[in-house]
Amino acid sequence: MDDDILAFALQNAVDHGGRANFGSVMGKAMALHPELRDNPASASERVRSIVERVNSMGPEEQKAMLSDMGGPKKLEKRARKTGLPELEGGEEGKLVMRFAPGPSGPLHIGHTRAAILNDEYCKRYGGKFILRMEDTNPEKIDPEAYTMIQEDLEWLGVKMDETYLQSDRFELYYETVRKMLEVGAAYVCTEDTEVWRELKYKGMACSERNEPPENQLERWDRMLDSTYPEGAASLVIKTDLNHRNPAVRDFVGMRIRDTPHPKTGDRYRVYPLYNLSVAIDDHYMGCTHILRGNDHLNNTFRQEYIYNHMGWDRPNFIHYGLVSIPETMLKTSLIREEIRSGNYSGWGDIRIGTLRALNARGFHPLSIRNYWIEVGMKSVDITFSWENLYAMNRTIIDRDANRYFYVEDPLRIGFANEYELKADIPLHPEVPERGNRHHVLKPVNGIIEVMVPSREMKELENGTVIRLKDLCNIRTPDGPEGIFKYAGKEPGDVRGGKGRIIHWAPVNGIEMSLIFPDGSISTGVAESAVKEESIKGARVQLERVGYFKLFYDGSCKGNFTHP
Repeated sequence: MDDDILAFALQNAVDHGGRANFGSVMGKAMALHPELRDNPASASERVRSIVERVNSMGPEEQKAMLSDMGGPKKLEKRARKTGLPELEGGEEGKLVMRFAPGPSGPLHIGHTRAAILNDEYCKRYGGKFILRMEDTNPEKIDPEAYTMIQEDLEWLGVKMDETYLQSDRFELYYETVRKMLEVGAAYVCTEDTEVWRELKYKGMACSERNEPPENQLERWDRMLDSTYPEGAASLVIKTDLNHRNPAVRDFVGMRIRDTPHPKTGDRYRVYPLYNLSVAIDDHYMGCTHILRGNDHLNNTFRQEYIYNHMGWDRPNFIHYGLVSIPETMLKTSLIREEIRSGNYSGWGDIRIGTLRALNARGFHPLSIRNYWIEVGMKSVDITFSWENLYAMNRTIIDRDANRYFYVEDPLRIGFANEYELKADIPLHPEVPERGNRHHVLKPVNGIIEVMVPSREMKELENGTVIRLKDLCNIRTPDGPEGIFKYAGKEPGDVRGGKGRIIHWAPVNGIEMSLIFPDGSISTGVAESAVKEESIKGARVQLERVGYFKLFYDGSCKGNFTHP
């Protein structure tokens, strides 16, 4: 495997002026050896080490080694099954699907699986895609979320054909409940909640379950006209009290809440619960297919009872495995508390997993779509791989990301040289037509000064030859009071890993700060052209640091995207 990676790196370097591109080599390595995807972090380290080794060589040495290895490595991709399976019962032009978030906050990375899979199928079959805001819990509504969710979907590239608010549909829910009471499919229970719950877990009916419809309708009217106080009565959907799963036995469909709703105020006080409102909406909206996680299996069983009670056609329910997203803050209520306390800057704080944060970090929405398409509809539970998302995003943004040097915690050094030095460095090694970054370093009193990372300089032994990348080679002083010395122009002078390549910045570089998802901040100096990129909000690659989305708020800053 290492020989394959080395061959790819050598060929890439030979094709591009002696510099192998990590992203390109990584993509080819993973195509030839799909097993690298099993541990992306390890694979990235493995490939990067080989690329750096190749880039420390001179062009002639690269060509010679590639020839010794038999020439370019032929890429023969192993077959990989990609794409989404066909939908059972899916018909062209007749598919209707929905995405139904609760407006408690903006969307996060966990929401995107359902949004994208539904969107992909609607596009494939020419179907209708419905956005339904499930806002029947007045205590968990953020009024701004109605707009934020639609903005997030637009950024994600998900097109909705129709939009509904459940808070606009209370009369439909009430009408349907009345019909259910008339046919004996539901009942109004005034029993103590704990007593009712204990009875159903024993497979026993409460005293009001089997009363005639006229009694049930009378109690229903009392729920609606405020005769009953909050918590005194509930509308219950009948199922099978002998069902082997107690969670599926009779379940509450409506309850009384005196909390005003952000949209409807105190117009309604009898609120539908999830399973009742969802089943009614899915039917009347004509949904043909419902995609959701395995955690909704019990909800599917409950909702099927409503379909059967009402004589409705059952949609196709399709369940996929759950996904856990490690080391990512997703819980809306906790994020809101942190925003209010000032610990987070807002919903776009890059320490959290909202789409706004991913956008601020520089992720391309297509990478998120590609990720979920590759994961597909697997029934097994999975762990979200940030490394895989990074790899997919890298292939999309890499070509547009100009390269620049950044020096953390800079140390100003000088080296003896009587002549000016010029550096013409490609803005992108694989896009030569984009041009170069031009630097002219003139000596003052026989000394040329540059900014270098202080940490790396502390690690160097006296008399070590180092290369200032794409500029020249210098030798560290022989003693504590010595001066750096010019040691040639050609990169081959530090080939074979005997020296070290160090990034640098001109002494007139621009100060900037880099912000990372773990909350850490790096300060340093970058090439002055970074200021213009920051004002534009561009994505760039700061070499040996990673990809960043830049912004300017009076100073140059960058949000870390990924390595």
